[in-house]
Amino acid sequence: MLVLTRRAGESVMIGDDVVITVLEARGDVIRLGIQAPRDVQVHREEVYRELQDANREAASPTEDAVHALTRMLEKSDPDE
Repeated sequence: MLVLTRRAGESVMIGDDVVITVLEARGDVIRLGIQAPRDVQVHREEVYRELQDANREAASPTEDAVHALTRMLEKSDPDE
């Protein structure tokens, strides 16, 4: 992990397109401004983790869906 020290008003570049600027630092709270192209998604870590969990859950088959698919396949058996 790269660790940098920045003051309010100073920035960090990520690649050619992403600029992270320290807007304000008060105690243990830091406000950041992020400039990035529209095709670059920017999320707080906790929001990103929730999105990943929701996507994983939506993509995993439920037991009911597996049983329904099994019944559909049994009904369409060409040997019968």
